[in-house]
Amino acid sequence: MQRFPTIGVVAKRDDAISDTLAALLAYLRAQDVTVHTDAGCAALMPERLQACTAEQLRACSLVIVIGGDGTLLHAGRALAPAGVPILGINQGRLGFMVDVAPDEMIASVAEVLAGSFHEEQRIMLSARVEREDATVKRMVAVNDLVIRNQAAIRMIEFETALDDGFISTHRADGIIIATPTGSTAYALSGGGPIIHPGVNAVALVPICPHALSDRPVVVSADREIRVRLKDGPRVRAVCTADGQQNDALEAEDTLCITRAEKPLRLVHPPSYNYFEVLRTKLHWGRDRV
Repeated sequence: MQRFPTIGVVAKRDDAISDTLAALLAYLRAQDVTVHTDAGCAALMPERLQACTAEQLRACSLVIVIGGDGTLLHAGRALAPAGVPILGINQGRLGFMVDVAPDEMIASVAEVLAGSFHEEQRIMLSARVEREDATVKRMVAVNDLVIRNQAAIRMIEFETALDDGFISTHRADGIIIATPTGSTAYALSGGGPIIHPGVNAVALVPICPHALSDRPVVVSADREIRVRLKDGPRVRAVCTADGQQNDALEAEDTLCITRAEKPLRLVHPPSYNYFEVLRTKLHWGRDRV
């Protein structure tokens, strides 16, 4: 029995990936699988492809993403609630999450279809914005949720809490709430720690804090994190999910963050090694000598 009988393909809308997309589709069509292509694929090959529905993608047994990390983040937020595993083909710049190189694509996909692969589950964040005892917005994130001031060169003041326990009052440009996946993204640039994907934790990383003692802290992902904006006439903040979804915040709003019910399921070739990715992509550490 075919392990992945229905495969979705999600592509970044970039003409530079057309050849990679064509090669993948030709290979998949030669296998005993049903293939669904998203709107990005259809835009690159309008004469050959039709865009499938979001429901069809969520019903796939595997989705292959061709693009950069941003393409995978977008697909991850949409597909993780349905429990769909994702395999990433790197056609972006860094390719930290889309770890299969185009010249290794066919061999890697063949291994995955044959049942030889490594799957990992990455925790995601679920957030809601509470305003005057009502929930006014909801969002999910693979990498991080970022609260920052919309005004240029101006700090915001906010409080953080873990469940009902007060953590601190902060004056900073904002704060990054990062998953282990996001710990190697914006949070790392902000001085946060690298957290292994297998750790059930979340990092709170203040952005350019006023106090030198206001350092990043790592907390359990099983607890609720609460970030409340302090009142003030000049409060114009925004919350961003994965750098892609933005929602405005008002004074006294509280962002309540928990671990999402469903994790992101990532599929890797059997040779995948997280620390090798750190060394080769981020130039962290050193190779054996």
